[in-house]
Amino acid sequence: MARRTITIGGEVWEVYPSGRVTVYGRDEFGLLFQQGTGPERRRRFTRYAPVGSRSPDASLAELSDRQLRELFGQSQPAWTAPESAYGAG
Repeated sequence: MARRTITIGGEVWEVYPSGRVTVYGRDEFGLLFQQGTGPERRRRFTRYAPVGSRSPDASLAELSDRQLRELFGQSQPAWTAPESAYGAG
């Protein structure tokens, strides 16, 4: 699984494909932004539609840091996201 890191507001976040499959198939992918580990970790989720028909790993690798910051700005906390079962676990 591809992984990227990005610094936002002085904090380092790891970015992964979320693995969530949507009804849009390869047209739309989920991203997980994660900071920290264990019970203190913070997670946010968003979806995006890459140009062309690429795998989630390839499309994540092609995103610029500016695009990742924009997607982070559109993301939602784990407790509000179906990708994390609304923060369960």
